[in-house]
Amino acid sequence: MTAIGTYGLSTEARNLHWLLGNFVEEVPGVRSVAVVSSDGLLLLSSDPVQNAAPVAAERPQSPRGSSADLATVVSGIASLTHGAAGLMDGGGVKQTMVAMDDSSVLVMTISDGSLLGVHATPDCDMSVVAYHMALFVGRAGHVLTPELRSELRTSLESAQ
Repeated sequence: MTAIGTYGLSTEARNLHWLLGNFVEEVPGVRSVAVVSSDGLLLLSSDPVQNAAPVAAERPQSPRGSSADLATVVSGIASLTHGAAGLMDGGGVKQTMVAMDDSSVLVMTISDGSLLGVHATPDCDMSVVAYHMALFVGRAGHVLTPELRSELRTSLESAQ
């Protein structure tokens, strides 16, 4: 069964929507999740307005309620850490965590250069979040082709 927002999408795109939905439902403390292309464009989001998929009522909403805001933050964090890694001869950045008083943001690189960003409550178990992020990246990385990224971006734009 597919969500309303996934009708007409390829099997791979529907599977990514399903994986993202499961991630949000299964991990306590997750406020929002975004998959962002290497050039900073939002590809996939846990935002119910953008995906037209049901969201658990008990899940806390992000400030301003938008995964687009998370995508912007994720892209900026990735750019900053990539630059820092270059200055420090640290190699590629695999993951980044920003802990704040009232929330946390985790960013993980997907194999094609895209990014997975998660905004979570400050009291969530970060090891559980990181584990589920790694699972998502492992499952999504090999299917996130240029064609699929284009399809996801087009479907997101048409939903707005």
